Amino acid sequence: PGPARLARLPLARVKALVKADPDVTLASQEAVFVLARATELFVETIAKDAYMYAQQGKRKTLQRKDLDNAIEAIDEFAFLE
Repeated sequence: PGPARLARLPLARVKALVKADPDVTLASQEAVFVLARATELFVETIAKDAYMYAQQGKRKTLQRKDLDNAIEAIDEFAFLE
């Protein structure tokens, strides 16, 4: 399996987003793959952390306030404030 099989995000969509940035002139397929994979890992991490706050509220469904709580409480997400 090639890199396209290892990423869950559609690489064509990621490449289109990269090309939309006027500062980017070229992006290799490997760079697009790495960006897609990093995005997947980021979303997975923040979702897991936010889910802890949902569980504290005795819920199984994430809400915006759970993401907000994770962003406020975890230093790695400070750039999102």
